[in-house]
Amino acid sequence: MVAAREAAASVTDPEMPMLTLEDLGVLRDVEVDDERVVVTITPTYSGCPAMATMRDDLVHRLRDEGFDDVEVRVSLHPAWSSDWITPRGRAALVEHGLSAPGPAPSHDGPVVLSLQPTRRTLACPRCGSSEVDLTSEFGPTACKALYRCAACLEPFEHVKEI
Repeated sequence: MVAAREAAASVTDPEMPMLTLEDLGVLRDVEVDDERVVVTITPTYSGCPAMATMRDDLVHRLRDEGFDDVEVRVSLHPAWSSDWITPRGRAALVEHGLSAPGPAPSHDGPVVLSLQPTRRTLACPRCGSSEVDLTSEFGPTACKALYRCAACLEPFEHVKEI
């Protein structure tokens, strides 16, 4: 069980390779039943295009470690939250020039639809300035927004709070 968990936990995210699936909070469970390994992952978004690559990478890593019978399950409940990113994962994001998400919004009832950009309080991962401007709500992936620092003038990506 420990070897299977360690192997699965070492697989990196294909879109943010500075993070393991465990640090991203996508790796939810690893079960070993006799010779079968069942890994459960939760996507950051229900339509995340990286899920197939994550699944394939998990299967390959576990097979490389000697586990021949591997199944990867996708669980949508509970929905992934950016709060699941580990402190080590948040530090890795900043170290690589990305702004880590703040606390995820909580909803006790219906979620109000807003067509306005999401207001966030964040700091530039390069210089620490809070004087930042939203460039685009959608970055190279759906889970990131683009910002530009007014102090150091550097652009950066922010991992969205979900």
